[in-house]
Amino acid sequence: MAFNKPYGVLSQFTDTEGRSTLADFIAVPGVYPAGRLDKDSEGLLLLTDDGALQHQLANPQQGKHKSYLVQVEGQVSETQLQALCHGVKLKDGPAQAVTATLLAGKPGWLWSRHPPIRERRNIPTSWLEIVLDEGRNRQLRRMTAAVGLPTLRLVRVAIARYQLADLKPGEYREIFA
Repeated sequence: MAFNKPYGVLSQFTDTEGRSTLADFIAVPGVYPAGRLDKDSEGLLLLTDDGALQHQLANPQQGKHKSYLVQVEGQVSETQLQALCHGVKLKDGPAQAVTATLLAGKPGWLWSRHPPIRERRNIPTSWLEIVLDEGRNRQLRRMTAAVGLPTLRLVRVAIARYQLADLKPGEYREIFA
């Protein structure tokens, strides 16, 4: 199934600290996330009861493309876009985007985040579409920070051929037959 994970929700079904989890939204037994999104990220999370499919979707060695909309602090330069695509050095090794594209602004279909992001009056923000073929822990946030663009909002919109489409935050739909 495809789930639009809201901001602040853990990508797991249980939590000993009382935080919001997938169980607050999904009452389908026997499904598990195929990959993760950190608590501060939103968007497409795939869940399945098929272990082989889960491995295929979540394993970074499978090279499945994952597409993200990323709101960053600052005005993005061509040099920064090229650095994201040519690779940046992170503590756990080099990382590079498959593509990084500057958008004209926030996509019109994108919902407002609750709570809203922090904005500074004198610092502009920019929107990017970034495609990765791996997904290390907070990788995209670390990559944008490495080129001087702190991430303010991160929304995954696609994993391989699976799209977020018109799902609202907290909604899910069956996609696997």
